[in-house]
Amino acid sequence: MTDDDQTHPNQFALLRQRRFAPFFWTQFSGAANDNLFKFAFTVMVTYQLSVAWLPPAMAGLVIGALFILPFLLFSATSGQLTDKLPKTQVIRFVKNLEIAIMAVAALGFLSDDVGLQVPLLLACTFLMGLHSTLFGPVKFAYLPQVLHERELTGGNGMVEMGTFVAILLGNIVGGLLIALPGVGRTCVAIGCVALALLGRLAAQGIPQLPATDPQLRIHWNPVSETWRNLKLAHGNTVVFRSLLGISWMWFFGAVFLSQFPSLAKEVLHGDEHVASLLLVVFSIGIAIGSLLCEVLSRRHVEIGLVPLGAIGMSVFGVDLYFALRGLPASSLLGLAEFLARPAHWRVMADLALLALSAGLYSVPMYALIQLRSPATHRARIIAANNILNALFMIASSLIAGALLGAGFTVPQVFLFTALANAVVGLYIFLLVPEYLLRFIAWVLSHVVYRFRVRGDVHIPLAGPAVLVCNHVSFVDAILLMAASPRPIRFVMDHRIFRVPVLGWLFRLAKAIPVAPQKEDAAAYAAAMAAAAQVLREGDLLGIFPEGAITRDGQLQPFKGGVAKILAQARDDDMVVPVVPMALTNLWGSYFSRIEAGGAMVRPFRRGVFSRVGLNVGPALAAEAATPEVLQGAVAALLAQHPGE
Repeated sequence: MTDDDQTHPNQFALLRQRRFAPFFWTQFSGAANDNLFKFAFTVMVTYQLSVAWLPPAMAGLVIGALFILPFLLFSATSGQLTDKLPKTQVIRFVKNLEIAIMAVAALGFLSDDVGLQVPLLLACTFLMGLHSTLFGPVKFAYLPQVLHERELTGGNGMVEMGTFVAILLGNIVGGLLIALPGVGRTCVAIGCVALALLGRLAAQGIPQLPATDPQLRIHWNPVSETWRNLKLAHGNTVVFRSLLGISWMWFFGAVFLSQFPSLAKEVLHGDEHVASLLLVVFSIGIAIGSLLCEVLSRRHVEIGLVPLGAIGMSVFGVDLYFALRGLPASSLLGLAEFLARPAHWRVMADLALLALSAGLYSVPMYALIQLRSPATHRARIIAANNILNALFMIASSLIAGALLGAGFTVPQVFLFTALANAVVGLYIFLLVPEYLLRFIAWVLSHVVYRFRVRGDVHIPLAGPAVLVCNHVSFVDAILLMAASPRPIRFVMDHRIFRVPVLGWLFRLAKAIPVAPQKEDAAAYAAAMAAAAQVLREGDLLGIFPEGAITRDGQLQPFKGGVAKILAQARDDDMVVPVVPMALTNLWGSYFSRIEAGGAMVRPFRRGVFSRVGLNVGPALAAEAATPEVLQGAVAALLAQHPGE
């Protein structure tokens, strides 16, 4: 918990603010319209029309492929347009385009000439895919321009929740309207045009924003620009691997969503209402997981939730296989009969928790990409993400189809996907250790301890800074990681690297080992040089100036290493603020030393969920930050909330 949790309202308060609410309802109406139109069209071709060249079994595949094709063809161009033009202008143009497309689609639904009707609606499907392609980069590039870092996770959670609720409502309403006897197609036509008009009305309220790269020269060749976008995204390792992680989530989700009809009919022996129920459960799970991200992240972009989500996706995916494997054969079940069988509740629980985990997995990744991408290139990087998402979703269809064609069952396909998710997740987290480290920090600060942070607004969101803290336990660095919205490179006593597990973690975090100058002058000089380089690169540097973990719980005299680092920064003409911090109530816990013995010798020394804290003070200028001044600042922070 942080002070910010009490002084700022939660993410739902954004719906009362002009910078967010009109945008939210604009994207909500667009997602709902996409799915109302597509699902109504699919049902119409499947059940109401007889089209020789488009058999019912192929209708869903063709409509889905036409909708996703523009993402491959035009994402690169849409990313350029979003970076070059004011985002409000792009949004309103897209909404005007949606009105025109839906007007043509209305003519298609109302036509009695099947030879004209189906080709016209297929063309509208492609154009609605283009509409979504143009809106995609705006959707995620808009948020970092109007939301603070502390609001970014909550804002993304709201957008993700809104998107899946809109998808769900669009499918349900589209299916209900098209099935109305006699007036179904008319109602769908009216509904599509009405949603497009409501979306344009909402877009009118979006505030004007300046373009992020107005001098950008547009390259219209989609092939070369797609490659250029992917190379641009590849330039930032963490961002690019996060793009791959999000694309994998869409691969994973597409496997499950595409098989719901087959799962309902062939495995669960349910009717079409059961298939709809599975979609409802999955969508609600995603929505809840997306909204939970702000609650679990202390209002920062907490990528430690990503491994938690990945674990849930695999665990509940595997359990879903076992829940499905033993179901007995039966006649076709209606919704009430399906819900009356206890075994089916385990299936729905697995689906809901799997989807909730996917929400925990995806929202922090989206927020991280927005936060770490340069503003001038952000939309093009989001466009690269849309391209990768489309490719991964196509691959999921091909691979799932190949497995089913080879004789594997739907539950087995789910099992293979869940196991593959574990392998992919482990691979990504080892390639980008920041995810794993933040996960461990999140667990320590939420499960092992009740961690309370005060004053974390003083940790700078950009630029170099030195974080100075007292040294109480072997996990001090991990707790500071949990409190910071940015990665921290620590200068740490070389002896801590010999501690099993913790030493591996700190090496993974690229911590800088330092030895006393009298003991190893070369190692000391190398540590000072590495610390200076961290600041030159604009990153956060964490230092424990006492030089070692306290043995009596009291603050020890600060050594001069921090002064040498700051002197080097001044020589390099860098402005480096120094942020004092104080860990409180950590002395006497399992990971700290005690006067009668060493650390980590008696678990649950203070019970479980023991309360610890971190007080963060205002930054000091480097010129004033002598060891004595810093020690006094940390001591004052320790005295602010004794015993907390």
